[in-house]
Amino acid sequence: MQTVRVAAASRSYPIHIGRGLLARADLIAGAIPQRRVAIVTNDTVAPIYLERLAVPLEAAGVACVRIVVPDGEDHKDWATLDRVIDQLLAHRCDRHTAIVALGGGVVGDLAGFAAATYQRGVPFLQVPTTLLAQVDSSVGGKTAINHPRGKNMVGAFYQPRLVLADMDTLATLPERELRAGLAEVIKHGAIRDAAFFAWLEANIERLVARDPEALAHVVKRSVEIKAEIVARDERETADRALLNFGHTFGHAIEAAVGYGTWLHGEAVAAGMAMAGELSVRVGLLDRAELERLVRLLERTGLPAVPPPLSEHEWLGRMGTDKKARDGGLRFVLLHGLGAAGVHGDVGSDVVREVLAGSATAAAR
Repeated sequence: MQTVRVAAASRSYPIHIGRGLLARADLIAGAIPQRRVAIVTNDTVAPIYLERLAVPLEAAGVACVRIVVPDGEDHKDWATLDRVIDQLLAHRCDRHTAIVALGGGVVGDLAGFAAATYQRGVPFLQVPTTLLAQVDSSVGGKTAINHPRGKNMVGAFYQPRLVLADMDTLATLPERELRAGLAEVIKHGAIRDAAFFAWLEANIERLVARDPEALAHVVKRSVEIKAEIVARDERETADRALLNFGHTFGHAIEAAVGYGTWLHGEAVAAGMAMAGELSVRVGLLDRAELERLVRLLERTGLPAVPPPLSEHEWLGRMGTDKKARDGGLRFVLLHGLGAAGVHGDVGSDVVREVLAGSATAAAR
């Protein structure tokens, strides 16, 4: 087991990475205030991993309330949140009952927001079972549900007490989900670590083939990159916005085509290609470096071209982006592979050029 610590302003906590960690009841028992937890998971993960987590906990004297919600991004909404809260109340969970998120990014975001709001905040732990959740969404305390007008529009910053990334759960992950998770790994290299990006170029086939050593390396390095950024900027007032590279375009894609139609990582991949093109057009990135990014996305089996959307739909969806200020869009742009910055001074004409180019590519 390897451990990375997140030293956020509101709480410092460990991220444990290794194999067989679902059975390590001692790790969870040591992070909770009472011998009772509510495990929130979905109906895809539950048949595989719910009892593998709950049985060792109960054997260690930790009572487990089991809450199972429907799977899918389209269920990250008020109705499902209300269902979780209703179950917490029905089982008389008090403010010392920890909520444990067992699943991918949707479950983590949903359960985390429930933890942040139930009885004004209860202890929260993350047990991510997808690559995307292990390398990104389980780390840093962002919790939210979606709104029809935009992704993650209702939420809170609420740090977990513990993250338990059991690498064995990736063995049952569908291939499409694995590739989507690799989009966030590529993002970390693109914005922060040129050497890591080059390592990904050399080892992407090992990752797609689920080589355990390669996967453990990218989870740890991704977590290190995100933990370092979150420690400096927990509430996204400065550097943390860099982690949204590709997300301004990507979130617009998800909202436009319907949540769950494109996986989050797929939308971010196309969004990174678009943000990279924008970076080239404003003179921050060499086209050769953009071509390296696009080739890596394509070798991973990820889309580098968005779905066909009208300019009106693009601009309308991006207008609700959480990085926007004073009604103006702000973009995370690459300053070269391994470096990025947030820019609010991008002219509307060049943005429209990128949208038009993407529309042409999507129509091919």
